[in-house]
Amino acid sequence: MEVWKAVVLGVVEGLTEFLPVSSTGHLTITEKLLDLKVDDPSVTGFTAVIQVGAIIAAIIYFFRDIVRIVGGFAKGLVNREARGFDYRFGWYVILGSLPIGVLGLGAKHFIVGPLRSLWVRRRSTGGTP
Repeated sequence: MEVWKAVVLGVVEGLTEFLPVSSTGHLTITEKLLDLKVDDPSVTGFTAVIQVGAIIAAIIYFFRDIVRIVGGFAKGLVNREARGFDYRFGWYVILGSLPIGVLGLGAKHFIVGPLRSLWVRRRSTGGTP
């Protein structure tokens, strides 16, 4: 991969990570626009590495909040009187993560297969569409 393409992908990741839409989707579209093969292991590996960097940056930025929420959640588990906002927020994060975790595990064969492509096509059953 040329350096300028790596820079473009890094900029796209950095600009889209905090948007309420998929930075991975933006990267996949950008990879296609740059004529990169999205299923090439080296491209997938590069994408994973720059996304790990963005995740680490988010953890560093929100570190105090994360520590406060985890601490409040842990205190609330052992002491009923310590169940304040941070305890409830910890549960909200856990409960809010469960549906996507279950969906991801249940649809794994689609995610690593046909949904990896930018173009999802309906399979023909031999009849008229």
